[in-house]
Parts: sequence; C-alpha cells; structure tokens
Amino acid sequence: MGFRRHISEDENGVSQVVLSSPRWASARISLLGGQVRSWKTERGEELLFTSSKFGEQVSAELHGFVRNRMWVIDENPALLQSTDYAFIDLVYKSTDDDLRFWPHRFELRLRVILSVDGSLTLISRARNVNCEPFSFSFVYHTYFSVSDISTAESPFNDSEARVEGLENLDYLDSLLHRERFTDQGDAITFKSEVDRVYVSTSDIIRVFDHEKERTFVIKKEGLPDVVVWNPWDKKSNAITDFGKDEYKHMLCVDAAAIENPITLKPGEEWTGRVELSITSSL
Repeated sequence: MGFRRHISEDENGVSQVVLSSPRWASARISLLGGQVRSWKTERGEELLFTSSKFGEQVSAELHGFVRNRMWVIDENPALLQSTDYAFIDLVYKSTDDDLRFWPHRFELRLRVILSVDGSLTLISRARNVNCEPFSFSFVYHTYFSVSDISTAESPFNDSEARVEGLENLDYLDSLLHRERFTDQGDAITFKSEVDRVYVSTSDIIRVFDHEKERTFVIKKEGLPDVVVWNPWDKKSNAITDFGKDEYKHMLCVDAAAIENPITLKPGEEWTGRVELSITSSL
C-alpha cells in the first residue's frame, strides 16, 4: 500500500485531512486554523501534545487570530518535484472582517508533507496583497508529547526532557518583560515555568525524552528564533484551553521569527520551513 490522503470530520464535525505513509505513520490536519492535530509513528504512538480542551477560544495575542479561522484546501498548489510522500496544501485569504484584527490584506499557505520515514515537514508562505508594506512575527506552535517534564529520579537530578542546540545563546525572558540574558547551561532542563525566545539560533535543535528513549529533531529554514515554553502547574491551571496537570506531558519548542519581524512589500512573499523527525536515543 502506498501513500494515502483522505478527508473526514473530527469529533466536532470540523473537516480534517489525514495523511498516511506506506509504513502507517500518519498526520492529521484540521482545517480549523490549519493546525496539525496529530502526528503518529508507524506503531501508532502520538508525538504531538493536544490538550483535552483543544478548540476553546484563546486571545489573538497568544496565537494569532487565524488559529480560529477556517482554512480551505488549495486547489492550485505549486508543483511538487517528487511523489515520495503524502501532502496537503491549505490556504487562508484574509477577509474584510479580519481587518479588525490586522489592518492589512494577506494570503497564507501551508503545505504539510509526510515522508516515507515518518518525518513531518511544514512549509508556510505569507504574501502581501496589501497596497502598503507590513511587518509581522511568525511562530510554529509545536507542542511535543513528552513522558514527564518534571525532574527525573536520576543521579544527575536531570529532567526527563531537555533541549539541546541553544547553549550559550541570548534569549528574551518573557517572564521578565523580555529582558535579555545569555544561556549558561549545557542544555535546557525544566524545574519550573519557562518562557523564552532564543534568538539567532542554529537551524537544528534537538529535544530529548529520557523515559521514551527518543529524540525529536527540529530542522528549520527562514526562522532564526526558537521559543521554549512550559507553563508549569500554577499557570497551566489558569489557562482556559489547558487540562489539569497536562503541563507535565508537553514541551513547546517553536521555530519562530520574533526578534526581527518579517517585512513584506506589496506583492512580496516570505517562506518558512520546519522539518520534524524522531530518532532513538539512550
């Protein structure tokens, strides 16, 4: 059996696209917000974290207003150079109503690719169809499913999850009004709330999950920054679309463009890309 793509409805009656590889890895993309809601291994193991309260409205300031808009399947996508994967192209074109939130006309396109090895690639394109230039920030809100974010019972008193590839870099601490610091550790581990924007990062970041003995590999293009976030217990209980104690099993590591916003002239287009894969680790 080869690659498959089919359209169905989720538990709330919202249209979604399901991609499957010949080895039974899969991805599920909701047309609500153009969001990847599931990414599974060949064994059916879920790799992404989705809150039990997914779908509840959150402010545009947190995730952008297009998170709560219906996207459509792009009937005229750019041609692909290979057929060795399953893919879907989605598009969102701004409306008159959107001008209340963002006073510029734009088009957003998202291509989601599931490869034969189970890796997942997202390619986003933003086009300025406004008559004036505009600037914007961009973040892939990638919530990884981890065994336990809290401190492990190990001789190193290390956390079950850690992030490597951001060592000795500057970051903006969102818990301290975006004050700038330099990371001094060998890796990022978690014992309390973390909300940082690492700037001018390398294009490969790794997230290790000790208990599950796996590593998420993040490869990115056009996205110089990385957001690392976990709300911990107190803040997670106050977030409307977060279930109780769910913070223990998620880690947000986002490819982003934040410190230096992207500026587009009329008719100009920007492209950002992130590839997610997993490897075994001990």
